[in-house]
Amino acid sequence: MPDTSRRELFKAVAAGAMVAPLSVLAQPAVAGSCASPPLRWGQGPEGQRIADLGDGTYLNPIVAGDHPDPTILKDGDDYYMTFSSFYSYPGLVIWHSTDLVNWAPIGPALHKTLGDIWAVDLCKHDGRYFIYLPANPTGKGWSIFVIWADDIAGPWSEPIDLEIDGCIDPGHIVGEDGKRYLFVNGIRRVRLRDDGLATDGALEPAYSPWRYPDDWVTENFAPEGPKLLRHGEWFYLITAVGGTAGPVTGHMVIAARSRSIHGPWEHCPQNPLVRTQSEAEPWWSRGHATLVEGPAGDWWMVYHAYENGFRTLGRQTLLEPIEWTADGWFRALGGDLSRPLRKPAGGKASAAGFALSDDFSGDRFGTQWAFHNPGPDERKRARYDNGVLRLKASGASPIDSSPLTCVVPDRSYEVEVTMAPGMGAEAGLLLFYNNKAFIGVGFDDTTIKNFQYAEELVWARAPRAAGPVRVRLNNSNNVVTFHYSHDGGRSWQLHPTRMEVSGLHHNVFGGFLSLKIGIYAAGRGEVAISDFRYRALDG
Repeated sequence: MPDTSRRELFKAVAAGAMVAPLSVLAQPAVAGSCASPPLRWGQGPEGQRIADLGDGTYLNPIVAGDHPDPTILKDGDDYYMTFSSFYSYPGLVIWHSTDLVNWAPIGPALHKTLGDIWAVDLCKHDGRYFIYLPANPTGKGWSIFVIWADDIAGPWSEPIDLEIDGCIDPGHIVGEDGKRYLFVNGIRRVRLRDDGLATDGALEPAYSPWRYPDDWVTENFAPEGPKLLRHGEWFYLITAVGGTAGPVTGHMVIAARSRSIHGPWEHCPQNPLVRTQSEAEPWWSRGHATLVEGPAGDWWMVYHAYENGFRTLGRQTLLEPIEWTADGWFRALGGDLSRPLRKPAGGKASAAGFALSDDFSGDRFGTQWAFHNPGPDERKRARYDNGVLRLKASGASPIDSSPLTCVVPDRSYEVEVTMAPGMGAEAGLLLFYNNKAFIGVGFDDTTIKNFQYAEELVWARAPRAAGPVRVRLNNSNNVVTFHYSHDGGRSWQLHPTRMEVSGLHHNVFGGFLSLKIGIYAAGRGEVAISDFRYRALDG
């Protein structure tokens, strides 16, 4: 596809994205954080926070909300990035930037259901794009799959199982011998066939990672997330150790280098290069890094972290400057990440974020909406009908259904949606972590239901008027309030139960997920969904 056509496609897919911040959005400092004065982000679509402050600086995260295990590709003047998608399908949404700070989605690369999808690697070789992805399609064991495309915007191939059993976190590199390799957790290595679509040898040990002192507070050793690049005469291997979650001081970034992809590897004398030192910092469990060259030839590190006080948002994507030192190593320069940093030089303005409000006049599956842990034919449950999304019922409640979910980028926000459950159907608006951790309200033909921490409070059921219902969810710094209206939003009824959700995250429920907006349809028949609106709030 010509570059001009590709850019037009990006503009169309990222409809509603902002090229530059309209203003600056105030946010209060988190209790105990080192942020003073209060943090202030750029304001994008619907008031969503974006990193670009409009004055040549940016404030992390560069991609807000649940975007973990970032893998980034520099392709000429363009940058592409994708993330772990776990149980969300369609999945592996690819994002685009020209300045490393402002990012907007292109669309999903993966449509076939493969179960849980963890840290992937996006690369380009001989003009073709590849995504190497760990998946657990049966729930009984991991393998590495690959999909490929001749254009970043797709279409992408069907997944091919490389049969690298029991492995996750692939990292692609071309060795000095011209051969292609994947490094995986461990840290182990396997040679690939020249076309990258099959292995060409056995899995073997590659590197024994640097070990931190035994008295450091970490989750576990867990060497993972190997990302590699060739810079000058050296190969550099960037690895995560210390555990992905758990204690906030656990996850960290380390490096090693070798003149050959086959080693020997020497540890960086400055390890760890990135690590959260205390709970007072604004970003916790920092790790899983990739190095990338900026538009003007300077260098940067992209990685993920949890936000202090908002683990519910999942692991978000951060950008930190680095510099190469005279001894051939590199060091991180970000310092206090509660403060703005200078943007990469030489980048052109590009779109940032995208509007989450949806009139359901077009298909936004994969870019905005995804089913959680769907069956192979789950997508057939949804059909568009003149501005209405008709969702076929599944399961008896959110506990055994596959709700429609949307990633949340902001600390505080408000959403509204109209739902009309058909005879025998039940619909509801949720904040959904997984089928064992969610809150929300539901509506069937005659009854209002209340779900508090994955359990319906049967005693709290209340009668309701017939017809469509408009529902409002307000999440203000982890305190959630529901309202509902039976007259199209002209008058509102406060739901009597408020809930606090700061504990709905990985360290309590596992799974490495985030708390997402969810819409469920259960029972029999179908539910008509219309006029979904999102608005970020201060605070």
